[in-house]
Amino acid sequence: MTDTTPIPSPLGRRAFLRWAGLAAGAAATAAHLGADPAEASSAVFAGPPGASSGVAPGADPDALFTAGRFAEADRAYARLLREDPRDAHALAQRGRIALLSNRFGAAESFLTRAVRLAPGDAFAKRQLAECHVRQDRLAPAVPLLRGTGDPTDAAFATQYAGVTGAPYELRGAHATRLPFVCLDPLPCVQAGVNGSQPQNFLIDTGATLALSTRTAERAGLRALATSTTQPAGQTLTTFHGVMESFRLGDIVLRNVPVVWYDLRMPNLPDGSQPSGVIGTTLLYHFLATMDYAGRALVLRRKTAAQRRALRADLGRAGAERLPLWLAGDHIPCTLGTVNDYGPRVASLDTGGMNMGIMMTEETARRADVKIDYDNPRSNGGITFYPIRPARISLGRVAGRDVPGFAGGWPWLRLFGFETIGNFTHEFFKPHAITFDYAGMTFHIS
Repeated sequence: MTDTTPIPSPLGRRAFLRWAGLAAGAAATAAHLGADPAEASSAVFAGPPGASSGVAPGADPDALFTAGRFAEADRAYARLLREDPRDAHALAQRGRIALLSNRFGAAESFLTRAVRLAPGDAFAKRQLAECHVRQDRLAPAVPLLRGTGDPTDAAFATQYAGVTGAPYELRGAHATRLPFVCLDPLPCVQAGVNGSQPQNFLIDTGATLALSTRTAERAGLRALATSTTQPAGQTLTTFHGVMESFRLGDIVLRNVPVVWYDLRMPNLPDGSQPSGVIGTTLLYHFLATMDYAGRALVLRRKTAAQRRALRADLGRAGAERLPLWLAGDHIPCTLGTVNDYGPRVASLDTGGMNMGIMMTEETARRADVKIDYDNPRSNGGITFYPIRPARISLGRVAGRDVPGFAGGWPWLRLFGFETIGNFTHEFFKPHAITFDYAGMTFHIS
């Protein structure tokens, strides 16, 4: 019998704690596809079916945001700002909502104003820094991260300050296809570090880009900074540096910020250890397709021509199109349904081995999912229980009796909003999923 016990994972950027069900981590949001990205990215979830799309005069915007009702929350914060244009919290939250959809102009405007009004707000500073980082504008992020007083933020500031040349500079082809070396325990492709021969890398959308310490040493990487975290009860030292080059098939990225650490990853089918993990902080530089059924990772540059080609491919495949949001700094989210509960915001961390869904106990009960309390598991300080919902779906694409776990996952604390659950590896296996980080749309076929 396959062991379905999730593996504790390391931290994401700036101490973003990722918990059970993830194979490996990093340091440890409607328009048509061809529409203007700003228009496409403005599509935000107003609430479950049947809910009013308007905002009552006394509606609590923080409660709306926590419930994942981003459009309504944004309108409620806007109302507060009409009453008091110097409401730093409302400004920061409007910036946060805009950043979820990569609406960088709006996010930068709101967050800059919020930081000026409340210079001690470390979270707003991190959000503004993240707004710059997602656009590969690392220099403006450095003083913001140094100003939070957090040692991990300071380590990233030093790392970003050490990038010479254009970060994530793309060279080579406009698109490339990397065959999967294996599908389980997670998809794996080959990539080259600093001109090395191709090495095996896991793909995990719940991760950032990270290497093993051995890989970093062999590539001659130099640590510009270190940070220390305590994931799942252990002490983890993360090294921060810059790769000169990272080859993915026919595409090469140069001047790439990367982290590395000593943490065992799941073995590949041949018993070997992966050289690292490719996560969302790299994938969001592309139109990225994880073709589980076709066993390949397809990366396209975010150009008008490549978006047209992608639209044609998705049309032929009859792909379902859904909104895409990016939570924290690297967790993609869309809309999901469990049984008849939803649609509600769902995360898309693909790194959950041997499972297709992760839910909190409360959400599982709301969705009428039976929880197997007779077979508890425990990992990283969290107790969780097997579940097997009758039906889980992203749009019209559904999975039945997909195995998963219900437990005390700290998503609300991490994301700032509730999710219906995390859709992950076993659910995606029959499909191809595409993350369009230009139009902020998610597609599944």
